[in-house]
Amino acid sequence: MTSPLTSPLPLSPRGRAFKALALAPEAPLADWLARLDASLTRSPSLFDGRAVILDLAAWTPETDALAALVAELSGRRIRILGIEGADPSANAAGLPPFLVGGRPDPRFVPPLPEPPPTSLTIEGSVRSGRSIVHRDGDVTVMGSVSSGAEVLAGGSIHVYGALRGRAIAGAARNPRARIYCRKFEAELLGIDRLVRTADEIGPTLRGKPAQVWLDGGALRMASLD
Repeated sequence: MTSPLTSPLPLSPRGRAFKALALAPEAPLADWLARLDASLTRSPSLFDGRAVILDLAAWTPETDALAALVAELSGRRIRILGIEGADPSANAAGLPPFLVGGRPDPRFVPPLPEPPPTSLTIEGSVRSGRSIVHRDGDVTVMGSVSSGAEVLAGGSIHVYGALRGRAIAGAARNPRARIYCRKFEAELLGIDRLVRTADEIGPTLRGKPAQVWLDGGALRMASLD
C-alpha cells in the first residue's frame, strides 16, 4: 500500500501597507526620554504591539548616540522597525534599516546583480519565414537556418547545419560575439551594428565550415577547416 505524494503549495508573497507610530526625539535627549517615560507611566501599553518608526528630523545623532537611543527604547519594550531622516554617516551594523519616505533608503540597498547571460538551443532547423530573437545570450541551432529565416542573438550564434538565411550576433552591443556554422551559405551576416549581404561576402567560403567575427570595426571571416 502506498501513500499519495504531496507537494508544498508555492509561496505567493503579497505587498501590504501598515500604519506605524513615529517617535521624534529631540535634544536634550535626557529630557525627551523623561517625557517619554512619563507617557509610559500613564499608558504602560502605549507601544505594545505597535510598529514604531524613529523620525530624526529634529535630532542629528552620531552613530554611537543613535545606537544607544535604540537600546534605550528597546529597554522600554519599544521596538524600532526603521529610522527616518538619519544622516548616512550614522548607519552601522545592528541598527534598524534607514528609510526615506517610509521606504528603504536606496543608498543602503545593495543593487541586484545582473542576471547572467542565458543560452537558447533550437532542437532542429529554423524554417523559412521564421525569426528567432534572443537578446540575452547565445543561440545554438542544432539543424540549419533556411533561406528566408533569421536568427538574432545578443551573444554568439552556433549553427550545426547550413547557414542559408540571416544571422545577426552581438545584438546586445557585444562586439566580441561570433557566428559559427558548418556550411556557410548566408544571405546576410551581422555582428554588433555591422552587417554584410551575400553580394558583399563573396563565394570564397561558400559551402565550407566558417566563423565570422568583428576585428577593428570590420567583419572578418575564415574557414574552420
